[in-house]
Amino acid sequence: MTSPNYDFNAHAFSAQPGYDEATVRKEFAKLMPLRTVIIYCFDPRAAGIPEAVAKEFGDVYPGEVVTDADGNGIGTTTTVLNVVVAGGRAMDALRSITVAQHLLGVENVVVVHHTHCGASSYTADGIIAAFKHEHGRDISDLYPRESVCITDYAASLEHDTRLIRTSPGTPAHVNVYGYVYDIETGELTRVTADLGTARSSAA
Repeated sequence: MTSPNYDFNAHAFSAQPGYDEATVRKEFAKLMPLRTVIIYCFDPRAAGIPEAVAKEFGDVYPGEVVTDADGNGIGTTTTVLNVVVAGGRAMDALRSITVAQHLLGVENVVVVHHTHCGASSYTADGIIAAFKHEHGRDISDLYPRESVCITDYAASLEHDTRLIRTSPGTPAHVNVYGYVYDIETGELTRVTADLGTARSSAA
Protein backbone atom coordinates (compact mmCIF):
# COMPACT_ATOMS: atom_id res chain seq x y z
CA MET A 1 0.00 0.00 0.00
CA THR A 2 1.25 3.49 -0.86
CA SER A 3 2.39 5.71 1.97
CA PRO A 4 0.00 8.55 2.85
CA ASN A 5 3.04 10.84 2.55
CA TYR A 6 3.54 9.93 -1.12
CA ASP A 7 3.81 13.09 -3.24
CA PHE A 8 1.32 12.49 -6.04
CA ASN A 9 1.84 16.05 -7.28
CA ALA A 10 5.39 15.15 -8.27
CA HIS A 11 3.74 13.56 -11.31
CA ALA A 12 1.53 16.53 -12.19
CA PHE A 13 2.81 18.43 -15.21
CA SER A 14 1.46 21.76 -13.98
CA ALA A 15 3.24 21.40 -10.61
CA GLN A 16 6.72 21.20 -12.12
CA PRO A 17 9.23 24.07 -12.00
CA GLY A 18 9.28 26.07 -15.21
CA TYR A 19 5.93 24.67 -16.34
CA ASP A 20 4.79 26.16 -19.64
CA GLU A 21 1.28 25.11 -20.61
CA ALA A 22 1.59 25.64 -24.36
CA THR A 23 4.81 23.60 -24.56
CA VAL A 24 3.45 20.77 -22.44
CA ARG A 25 0.29 20.63 -24.52
CA LYS A 26 2.27 20.39 -27.76
CA GLU A 27 4.54 17.62 -26.45
CA PHE A 28 1.62 15.72 -24.92
CA ALA A 29 -0.17 15.67 -28.29
CA LYS A 30 2.92 14.18 -29.97
CA LEU A 31 2.93 11.28 -27.53
CA MET A 32 -0.81 10.60 -27.77
CA PRO A 33 -1.79 10.47 -31.47
CA LEU A 34 -5.53 10.58 -30.82
CA ARG A 35 -7.84 10.69 -33.82
CA THR A 36 -11.15 9.16 -32.79
CA VAL A 37 -13.20 9.38 -29.58
CA ILE A 38 -15.55 6.44 -29.05
CA ILE A 39 -18.46 6.76 -26.62
CA TYR A 40 -19.98 3.44 -25.65
CA CYS A 41 -21.65 1.53 -22.83
CA PHE A 42 -19.97 0.09 -19.71
CA ASP A 43 -21.74 -3.24 -20.32
CA PRO A 44 -18.98 -5.91 -20.52
CA ARG A 45 -20.75 -7.40 -23.53
CA ALA A 46 -19.91 -4.21 -25.42
CA ALA A 47 -16.15 -4.64 -24.98
CA GLY A 48 -15.67 -5.37 -28.69
CA ILE A 49 -16.86 -1.92 -29.74
CA PRO A 50 -13.47 -0.11 -29.79
CA GLU A 51 -11.90 -2.76 -32.01
CA ALA A 52 -14.90 -2.73 -34.37
CA VAL A 53 -14.86 1.06 -34.63
CA ALA A 54 -11.08 1.14 -35.13
CA LYS A 55 -11.46 -1.29 -38.02
CA GLU A 56 -14.27 0.81 -39.50
CA PHE A 57 -12.23 4.04 -39.36
CA GLY A 58 -8.74 2.69 -39.99
CA ASP A 59 -7.59 3.51 -36.47
CA VAL A 60 -4.98 1.80 -34.31
CA TYR A 61 -6.38 -0.12 -31.33
CA PRO A 62 -5.36 -1.19 -28.79
CA GLY A 63 -1.88 -0.04 -29.80
CA GLU A 64 1.22 -0.19 -27.64
CA VAL A 65 2.73 1.84 -24.82
CA VAL A 66 5.68 4.01 -25.87
CA THR A 67 8.51 4.10 -23.33
CA ASP A 68 11.51 6.33 -22.81
CA ALA A 69 15.12 5.23 -22.27
CA ASP A 70 14.37 4.48 -18.60
CA GLY A 71 11.36 2.32 -19.42
CA ASN A 72 8.79 4.87 -18.29
CA GLY A 73 5.49 4.84 -20.15
CA ILE A 74 5.36 8.22 -21.88
CA GLY A 75 2.93 7.68 -24.72
CA THR A 76 0.94 5.27 -26.87
CA THR A 77 0.48 4.29 -30.51
CA THR A 78 -3.30 3.97 -30.26
CA THR A 79 -5.36 6.53 -32.13
CA VAL A 80 -8.54 5.79 -30.19
CA LEU A 81 -9.80 7.24 -26.91
CA ASN A 82 -12.59 5.31 -25.20
CA VAL A 83 -15.24 7.09 -23.12
CA VAL A 84 -17.23 4.40 -21.32
CA VAL A 85 -20.53 5.51 -19.77
CA ALA A 86 -23.97 4.05 -19.02
CA GLY A 87 -25.80 3.32 -22.25
CA GLY A 88 -23.11 5.09 -24.28
CA ARG A 89 -25.09 8.32 -23.92
CA ALA A 90 -23.34 11.47 -25.10
CA MET A 91 -24.49 13.66 -22.20
CA ASP A 92 -21.91 12.00 -19.94
CA ALA A 93 -19.10 12.42 -22.48
CA LEU A 94 -19.23 16.10 -23.45
CA ARG A 95 -16.45 17.21 -21.09
CA SER A 96 -14.23 14.34 -22.25
CA ILE A 97 -14.66 15.42 -25.87
CA THR A 98 -13.67 18.99 -25.01
CA VAL A 99 -10.60 17.90 -23.03
CA ALA A 100 -9.55 15.41 -25.72
CA GLN A 101 -9.74 18.12 -28.37
CA HIS A 102 -7.74 20.58 -26.28
CA LEU A 103 -4.97 18.15 -25.37
CA LEU A 104 -4.79 15.80 -28.30
CA GLY A 105 -6.87 16.94 -31.25
CA VAL A 106 -9.93 15.09 -32.54
CA GLU A 107 -11.10 14.18 -36.02
CA ASN A 108 -14.01 11.86 -35.24
CA VAL A 109 -16.44 11.35 -32.39
CA VAL A 110 -18.32 8.05 -32.63
CA VAL A 111 -21.33 7.30 -30.43
CA VAL A 112 -22.17 3.59 -30.26
CA HIS A 113 -25.29 2.10 -28.71
CA HIS A 114 -25.54 -1.68 -28.50
CA THR A 115 -28.33 -4.21 -28.81
CA HIS A 116 -29.94 -5.61 -25.65
CA CYS A 117 -28.61 -2.63 -23.70
CA GLY A 118 -29.66 -2.23 -20.08
CA ALA A 119 -30.45 1.41 -20.86
CA SER A 120 -33.36 0.13 -22.96
CA SER A 121 -34.80 -1.92 -20.07
CA TYR A 122 -36.19 1.05 -18.12
CA THR A 123 -37.90 4.36 -18.80
CA ALA A 124 -37.14 7.87 -17.57
CA ASP A 125 -40.34 7.85 -15.52
CA GLY A 126 -39.46 4.44 -14.11
CA ILE A 127 -36.00 5.34 -12.84
CA ILE A 128 -37.29 8.62 -11.38
CA ALA A 129 -40.08 6.84 -9.53
CA ALA A 130 -37.71 4.12 -8.30
CA PHE A 131 -35.22 6.61 -6.88
CA LYS A 132 -37.98 8.41 -5.04
CA HIS A 133 -39.38 5.16 -3.62
CA GLU A 134 -36.10 3.36 -2.88
CA HIS A 135 -33.78 6.23 -1.93
CA GLY A 136 -36.07 9.13 -1.08
CA ARG A 137 -34.40 11.27 -3.74
CA ASP A 138 -35.97 13.33 -6.50
CA ILE A 139 -33.83 13.03 -9.63
CA SER A 140 -36.50 14.34 -12.02
CA ASP A 141 -34.43 17.44 -12.83
CA LEU A 142 -30.99 15.87 -12.46
CA TYR A 143 -30.56 14.90 -16.13
CA PRO A 144 -32.37 15.80 -19.35
CA ARG A 145 -34.97 13.06 -19.90
CA GLU A 146 -33.82 12.50 -23.48
CA SER A 147 -30.44 11.34 -22.15
CA VAL A 148 -31.61 9.04 -19.34
CA CYS A 149 -32.42 5.84 -21.24
CA ILE A 150 -32.85 4.35 -24.72
CA THR A 151 -36.37 3.80 -25.99
CA ASP A 152 -35.61 4.08 -29.72
CA TYR A 153 -32.07 3.46 -30.98
CA ALA A 154 -32.27 5.71 -34.02
CA ALA A 155 -33.85 8.54 -32.04
CA SER A 156 -31.26 8.21 -29.25
CA LEU A 157 -28.37 8.31 -31.70
CA GLU A 158 -29.85 11.25 -33.58
CA HIS A 159 -30.26 13.06 -30.26
CA ASP A 160 -26.74 12.26 -29.07
CA THR A 161 -24.97 13.20 -32.29
CA ARG A 162 -26.91 16.48 -32.37
CA LEU A 163 -25.99 17.11 -28.72
CA ILE A 164 -22.30 16.64 -29.53
CA ARG A 165 -22.46 18.73 -32.68
CA THR A 166 -24.12 21.67 -30.94
CA SER A 167 -21.85 21.58 -27.89
CA PRO A 168 -19.44 24.56 -27.78
CA GLY A 169 -16.76 22.06 -26.76
CA THR A 170 -16.97 20.24 -30.11
CA PRO A 171 -15.03 22.04 -32.85
CA ALA A 172 -16.79 22.49 -36.20
CA HIS A 173 -14.24 20.36 -38.10
CA VAL A 174 -14.98 17.20 -36.07
CA ASN A 175 -17.03 14.44 -37.73
CA VAL A 176 -19.78 13.02 -35.50
CA TYR A 177 -21.20 9.53 -36.11
CA GLY A 178 -23.84 7.31 -34.53
CA TYR A 179 -23.71 3.50 -34.74
CA VAL A 180 -25.52 0.48 -33.35
CA TYR A 181 -23.35 -2.49 -32.35
CA ASP A 182 -24.87 -5.98 -32.42
CA ILE A 183 -23.46 -7.82 -29.41
CA GLU A 184 -24.33 -11.18 -30.98
CA THR A 185 -22.52 -10.69 -34.29
CA GLY A 186 -20.08 -7.85 -33.57
CA GLU A 187 -21.54 -5.96 -36.54
CA LEU A 188 -21.60 -2.16 -36.63
CA THR A 189 -24.41 -0.35 -38.42
CA ARG A 190 -24.16 3.35 -39.12
CA VAL A 191 -27.35 5.21 -38.21
CA THR A 192 -26.30 8.82 -38.55
CA ALA A 193 -23.34 10.95 -39.68
CA ASP A 194 -22.74 14.67 -39.29
CA LEU A 195 -19.55 15.57 -41.12
CA GLY A 196 -17.53 18.52 -39.93
CA THR A 197 -16.54 21.59 -41.87
CA ALA A 198 -13.07 22.26 -43.22
CA ARG A 199 -10.65 23.89 -40.81
CA SER A 200 -9.92 27.55 -41.42
CA SER A 201 -6.34 28.58 -42.23
CA ALA A 202 -6.20 30.31 -38.84
CA ALA A 203 -6.95 27.08 -36.93
